[in-house]
Amino acid sequence: MMDVQILTVALATVATMITVLIGILINNARMNDLNARMNDLRSSMDERSGDLRAYIDAHFNGIGARFKGIDARFDMVDNAIETRFAAVNDRFNGLDRRLDEMKDMWRAELHRVEEVLDARLKHLEHR
Repeated sequence: MMDVQILTVALATVATMITVLIGILINNARMNDLNARMNDLRSSMDERSGDLRAYIDAHFNGIGARFKGIDARFDMVDNAIETRFAAVNDRFNGLDRRLDEMKDMWRAELHRVEEVLDARLKHLEHR
């Protein structure tokens, strides 16, 4: 009787086992479908991120070119200002030179006047 009982228990569990195995196979197929969908989504995102990178790079390169243009303009303005400052400095140097020449001339003239006045005072003292 032992064999009949084992056979009865085995037959009773076979249906449950088959049901569980079918569930596992279906679940595995659904997991594979989910994995495929996730891979498709990942590849789509990679394509979009590549496009986005190219778009961003193009715009940043354009901005970089604009900044280079602005730098060139600032350099031109800076050079023009330096040229004007050099011209003003040259004019002031010329003015300084002329004032020094006038100062020397006035010293010479005042020295001559001083000598004349000294000579007249000596002449008056001798009288």
